Amino acid sequence: MICYTKIHSGSSVNRAQWRAENPARRQEFCPEAAKLSPTEVKSVTLGPWFFGQTAVDWQAYAMADDLADRFAQTAAEYDRTGTFPFAHFEALRERGYLALTVPREYGGLGAGVHALVFAQERLAQGDGSTALAVGWHLYVIGKQAASRTWPEDVRRRLFGEVVTEGALLNACASEPETGSPSRGGLPRTTARRLPDGSWVLRGRKNFTTLAPILRYFLVSATLEGTEEAAWFLVPRESPGLRIAETWDSLGMRATGSHDLWLEEVHVPAGALLESAQDRSGARTEGWLLHVPAVYLGIAQAARDFAVKYAVERRTVNPPGHPEPASRLADRPHVQRLIGEMDLALLPARHLLMGLARQWDEHPEWRAQMVSAVAACKPFVVETALGVVDRAMRIAGGASLSRSLPLERFYRDVRAGLHNPPMEDVVLNTLARAAIARAEAGDEEGPATRTPP
Repeated sequence: MICYTKIHSGSSVNRAQWRAENPARRQEFCPEAAKLSPTEVKSVTLGPWFFGQTAVDWQAYAMADDLADRFAQTAAEYDRTGTFPFAHFEALRERGYLALTVPREYGGLGAGVHALVFAQERLAQGDGSTALAVGWHLYVIGKQAASRTWPEDVRRRLFGEVVTEGALLNACASEPETGSPSRGGLPRTTARRLPDGSWVLRGRKNFTTLAPILRYFLVSATLEGTEEAAWFLVPRESPGLRIAETWDSLGMRATGSHDLWLEEVHVPAGALLESAQDRSGARTEGWLLHVPAVYLGIAQAARDFAVKYAVERRTVNPPGHPEPASRLADRPHVQRLIGEMDLALLPARHLLMGLARQWDEHPEWRAQMVSAVAACKPFVVETALGVVDRAMRIAGGASLSRSLPLERFYRDVRAGLHNPPMEDVVLNTLARAAIARAEAGDEEGPATRTPP
């Protein structure tokens, strides 16, 4: 019997062999991992066997594992052309991945935050663009599963369409004039109420990820004549809704993050789903951990490729060396770079997976975890940037060639700097909290106390 623990860092052939020989076990924790001796444990990279703990974790991971190897074969072509990977999303639909975060009561897998990030990191190893794009759909579904702020009939209908038809939806909040919604401020997009209670939307959104394939757009708009904003559900076929294909970016080129134009779009009264000011009291910030999961996955893919490249690449030795050529992996500076990559990935993965697990298991801690959850993204992204940079140094000038995936990893991972939460906002929040504690005489801070 093959234990997945021992072959995770191997080739896709090994993973395929494991899946073929152990079909019933890929959705459960590998029991052999718990039986490893201390010596054996030290020689095994902390991978899925360490972090997957529930049946849902492994169901989600199994889907991502199946799909990631397939997507890796076509990711470079979609990146080169900048076209949307419709075939990837058809595969995601067929596999049931689009319903990952739909609650079980509505027919989905019912994945929590941990199962989501566990799967998303693996999917991103195959194609970062696809993982980031589908992550925003899963994020919207997961947030709603946690907060239950939409009318029940709307929620049941939308979740049902996701499960049975693979419908996709995403929030459309970013605007050219206001930038990221995480910085606050009212949307420039407006909603004008008509006498019959229906609404007319007008405005422009950018960074509308999944624009080529969305069935529903969740649009934030300021209610005309007020200082209030709300979320509206806008079907794709609505007259006046237009997609401008503006997405031609340095990285994440296949996310389809085009501009959305709303030109006198008429929607019924029931299209107003909720206020943009969440008053439910539910803590949903943990679902944003899907963002750092993607960039950690890209970094892991870069690390894995660089190590394999170093093992297989032979270089000519200088005169006087006992061997005419040797492996790149045998050179001390390359070994140092490999060690630095693994040293960086270890704490980043523990932080991400640990926060996700605690978010799921301890709802009573969530209010105290918000700052740590926000800080996770810039920490993981900075780690990922460093890992990819080191991977490129291992390959040298060849890393700039489009014949290798490293240059794509290099470009994709930099997109993380511009995904929410924004680093400057996180740092300011952490600083203000630290200063407030010091001013209050609470120098030890909450870290030394048991959460309520």
